Amino acid sequence: TSTLQQEASRKLRLSAAETMRVAQRLYENGFITYMRTDSTVLSESALSAARAQAREMYGADHVPSEPRRYRSSNPGAQEAHEAIRPAGERFRSPAQVTGQLRGAELALYDLIWKRTVASQMADAVGSTATVKVGAHLTDGRVAEFSASGTVITFRGFLAAYEEGRDEEDTRRKKEAKLAAQEERRLPILVEGESLTTQRVEADGHETTPPPRYTEATLVKALEEKRIGRPSTYASILGTIQDRGYVSSQGSALVPSWLAFAVTRLMEEHFSRLVDYDFTASMESDLDDIARGDAHRVEWLRRFYFGDEATSAEGLRDLVADLGDIDARAISTIDIGDGMVVRVGRYGPYVEEVAPGGVDPTTGEMAEGAATAPRRATIGDEVPPADLTPEMARQLLEASADDGRELGVDPASGHPIVARAGRYGPYVTEVLPDPPADAPRTRKTAAVKPRTASLFKDMDLSTIDLETALKLMSLPRIVGAHPETGAEITAQNGRYGPYLKMGTDSRSLETESQLFDITLDEALAIYAQPKTRGRAAAKPPLKELGNDPVSGRPVTVKDGRFGAYVTDGETNA
Repeated sequence: TSTLQQEASRKLRLSAAETMRVAQRLYENGFITYMRTDSTVLSESALSAARAQAREMYGADHVPSEPRRYRSSNPGAQEAHEAIRPAGERFRSPAQVTGQLRGAELALYDLIWKRTVASQMADAVGSTATVKVGAHLTDGRVAEFSASGTVITFRGFLAAYEEGRDEEDTRRKKEAKLAAQEERRLPILVEGESLTTQRVEADGHETTPPPRYTEATLVKALEEKRIGRPSTYASILGTIQDRGYVSSQGSALVPSWLAFAVTRLMEEHFSRLVDYDFTASMESDLDDIARGDAHRVEWLRRFYFGDEATSAEGLRDLVADLGDIDARAISTIDIGDGMVVRVGRYGPYVEEVAPGGVDPTTGEMAEGAATAPRRATIGDEVPPADLTPEMARQLLEASADDGRELGVDPASGHPIVARAGRYGPYVTEVLPDPPADAPRTRKTAAVKPRTASLFKDMDLSTIDLETALKLMSLPRIVGAHPETGAEITAQNGRYGPYLKMGTDSRSLETESQLFDITLDEALAIYAQPKTRGRAAAKPPLKELGNDPVSGRPVTVKDGRFGAYVTDGETNA
C-alpha cells in the first residue's frame, strides 16, 4: 500500500487519499486485489499469470527460469493479504480494460499491472565505461576529469516498468535526469591520445538545504520510522492538511506557523508520546495484544497510570498540568533581530520586540516600555522558511501605511479605520481598551469590533466614512414577504452578494445591489425559478411519457452524478 501511494504520487500526481479512493473503486469493481496490505508476496496463480503475460508480450528471454519471490523488510508487516495486483488468474492488460476504465482509474490500474508484470521479469543488463582525462595546466597544476557512459544491452524488466525517483537536491536531480536516459555513450577514445585544453574553470558547489517533503517522501519516511500502518497513511496526510499544519506548493508540503506551535507544544510537554521509538513500540505492543501474547487491560493500565518498574510517566500525570502551560510562550517563535512570530486565534502575525519593549518568551511589557509593539498579519503566501527579520519589518511598515482613520462613527463614537488585511482590504471600528482594573469575564472577552470587507470595485485609499458605515451595516433587511411574512435580507458572502429568505438564497448580480435593492425587486427575483444550487429548475433532457400505473410523467434529467430517470418521486 505504501509503495502504491508513493508511485502514484510520483508518476500520476495523485495524493495518498485520491490513490486510496481510486484503488477502492478498482477493488470493488473486481479489477485489483485488496488494496490495504503490507505484503510483497504474490500467490502462485498470480506468479503464473504475471510470468505468462510477460512471456507473451515481451518474449521468453525476458522471463527468468524460476519465479521471483520477495520478502518485506518491515518486521511488523501485516501480510494477511497478498500484494496488490490485477485481479484474476489471468490478468487483463490496460488495453483490454480501456472501455471499462477512464482517467485516474485506468492510470492506476496501468501502474499496478506494469509493476506486477515487471516484478516477474529478468534483470536489465548493461555496461558502464569510465574514462579519465589528465591535464597539465600552465601554472603547474595537474587536473583530472572523468566521465562515465552506460549502454543498456538488454532491457529486461525496464521494458515494462521503471520505478520513480524522489528528487532530493540539485545534484541528484541531474543524476536522475541522466539515469532516466536509456543510454549515454562516450566518444571513441584511445589511451594516451592527446587532447587540447581550451578552458579550465573551477565550478563552485553550494550545499543546498534538504528538499521539502512531498506526499511520496513523507509516506516513505513514515514507513521507515514504522509510524502507523500503510492503510493509515492517507488519513494521516489528510489530517495534517485539513488542520492547516501544512499547505501544498506544487507537490511540496509546506509547514505552517501553526505546525511550529503545535510541534513545540508536543515536544515540550508530551515528548514521550511523539517520540519515534514510542510510536513504533506501541505498534508492536498492539500486535502482541492481537496475538494474545499481552493483556490489553494491563497495557492500558500502564499507559494511563504509568509503569513503576521503569518509572515511565502515564497519560494521567502528563495531562494533569495542562492549565499551567503558557499558551502565549508556546505559540511565540523567535526569528531573530528583535522580531518574533506569534500564532494567534486569527492566524499568525509578526511582532517587533524593541529593547525595553516586550519579552519574546512571556509576552509581557518590560518596565519602562512606552508604547505597545508594532504588529502585522502574515499572509498565507509567506512560508515560515522564507520569513526573515528584514521581510518582517517590511510587513510592519506596510501594515502601518495601510491603516487610515476615516472618522468617527456618530452612533458609537468609535474611530473607523481602513486597513489591508490577510484576506484583502477591510474597514473596522477601533474599540477602546477596557480599564486596567476592570474584571475580565467571558462576556467582555466576546466583544469584537465590527468589520466589513471592501467591495471588489472599491479602493482602500479612497474609501470614505459614509461608505465604511454602510459596509458595516450589512446584512441589510430588505423587507418581509407579503404572504409568508418571512424576512428577506441582503448579504455579502464568500461567493458574492445574495438575498436570503429563510433557507432560500438567490444570487445578486452586483455588490452595489446590497445597498439599494428594493422589496419589490427582491420579490421579483424570488418569483423566478432558481438557476443555481440543488433546487434549481433544470429542463429535462427528454420526456418519456406518463407512468401507466401512477400517471406521473417520467423524464430524463442531467444530475450532479450524470443522467438519470425520474417520475418526481423515484430516481434511477
